Amino acid sequence: MDKQTTTKKRTLTGVVMSDKMDKTIVVSVDRQFAHPLYGKRVSSSKKYKVHDENNDYKVGDTVTFVESRPYSKDKRWEVIKK
Repeated sequence: MDKQTTTKKRTLTGVVMSDKMDKTIVVSVDRQFAHPLYGKRVSSSKKYKVHDENNDYKVGDTVTFVESRPYSKDKRWEVIKK
């Protein structure tokens, strides 16, 4: 019997902050959450290096990206749509 294992890859959406590297864009993802003790809404952001094969995306574009194989030391995400 063959077992098929499927893994659900994480998908994130953010705004392109930099497109100066070849085949790589830097995407900033903002999130809000409640502080665990005080309950106040807290904003935080994180930057991800995302693989962009054809250099299609420019600064200011909103993109959706997904987990992928490691392309380099820091780059483990791949853009899927604008």
